[in-house]
Amino acid sequence: MHVSQHRSAGLGIALASAFAFGGSGVAAKPLIEAGLDPLHVVWLRVAGSALIMLPLAWRHRDLLRRKPALLLGFGLLAVAGVQAFYFASISRLPVGVALLVEYLGPALVLGYIRFVQRRPVTRAAALGVVLAVTGLACVVEVWAGLSFDVLGLLLALGAACCQACYFILSDHGSDGDDRADPLGVIAYGLLIGTLVLTVIARPWGMDFSLLGGDVAMGGTQVSAGLLLAWVVLIATVFAYVTGVISVRRLSPQIAGVVACLEAVVATVLAWVLLGEHLSLPQILGGALVLLGALIAQSQAPKAPSGPIASGPGKPLVGLPDPLPPVAEGELSPDRA
Repeated sequence: MHVSQHRSAGLGIALASAFAFGGSGVAAKPLIEAGLDPLHVVWLRVAGSALIMLPLAWRHRDLLRRKPALLLGFGLLAVAGVQAFYFASISRLPVGVALLVEYLGPALVLGYIRFVQRRPVTRAAALGVVLAVTGLACVVEVWAGLSFDVLGLLLALGAACCQACYFILSDHGSDGDDRADPLGVIAYGLLIGTLVLTVIARPWGMDFSLLGGDVAMGGTQVSAGLLLAWVVLIATVFAYVTGVISVRRLSPQIAGVVACLEAVVATVLAWVLLGEHLSLPQILGGALVLLGALIAQSQAPKAPSGPIASGPGKPLVGLPDPLPPVAEGELSPDRA
C-alpha cells in the first residue's frame, strides 16, 4: 500500500475509534441515572467485552508465553488504570477539570518519545497537541468548575499517564519478527482489566434487574439492554480494536491527538441525543481540537537515528511503518 494511502486509512480508523469511544458516555448516562453505580457500568462494559473477546484470547494463547509483560501492562494500565483513576478523580474534581487533565495523555506520549526514547517528534505533532488541549479546555468548559484539590489532580494525572500507556503499549510489539497480534493483546487486556475492576467495583452488589427494563434517554424510553450492548460492542470492543490498529498505522503521538476528538464527539452526541446545551466556546473548542488533529497527522513522524533499548539490547517500542472512562454522567473517558 502506498504510504499516503496507508496514512489515510490509519486516520480513518483513528477517527472511527474516537467516534466509538466518544459515544459511550451518552449510552452509559441513562443507565447511571436509572440507578446503576458508574463503576458497575464500567465493570459491565469491560467484563462484557472480555467475554466477547474470549475466543480470540484462546486463539492467541501463545501471547501468554511470548508477551506476558505487555498483556499485564495493557490490562492494568490501558484498561483498568484509566477507568479507576478517572472515576476516583471525578469524586474530588469537576468532570471538566478531570477530563482535561486526563487528555494530557497525548502530550505525555510526546514527552516519552522525545526524552525517554530520545526520538525526535515533529513540530506538527507538538502544535497539534497544543491546539487540541486548548480546544479541549473549551469543550469541557474547564473555567466553569475550576478546582485545585491536590489529591484529585494527582488521580487525574494518573489517568493521563495510563492513557499515555495505552498509546505506547498499543505500538509495542508492532514491528519485528516477534509481533504481537493486536486482537490478542486487547482480548487479554480486557480479561486482566475485568479481574482488577471486579475487586474495585464489587459487582455482586449491583441491581441487575435494572438491565431488564427501559431507561429514559433524552425524553425517550430505550431498552437498558440495548444501551449496554452498544457500550460493550461499539464503544469498547470496536473502539479498542480500531484504536490499537490506528496507533500501529499512524504512530502513538498522532493517534493520541486524534483521540482528543472523543470528548468533542461525546459533547455533540450529548447535545443531540440527551438535549444537553452546547455553548459557543464548546463549538469553537471542538473546531480547535479538529484543527489540532489535522495538523498533527499532516507530517509523518521522523525515524529514530538508532536502536532504542529498554534493557540489555532489547527494543522497547518498535517504530512501525509509520504505522487507553466522559464521566459516566456528562462526559466520560472511555478508555475509559
